Amino acid sequence: MNTDILEGKWKQIRGEIRETWGELTDDELDQIAGKRDKLAGTLQEKYGWSRDEAERQIDDFLTKFDVPDRV
Repeated sequence: MNTDILEGKWKQIRGEIRETWGELTDDELDQIAGKRDKLAGTLQEKYGWSRDEAERQIDDFLTKFDVPDRV
């Protein structure tokens, strides 16, 4: 995926991310700052998911915001 697109839309979708994954704190969202790999890693830690599951969850979430899947 084009990470620039996620980073560019980060402020727009941040609230939706918080709503979807309510265990993420504002500090963690600040640290993630639109970086897909950081988001996936944080989701793994918070929810105990595998990397593949975290990536799948992110892909599913991003389809709502017209952000292309990773390549």
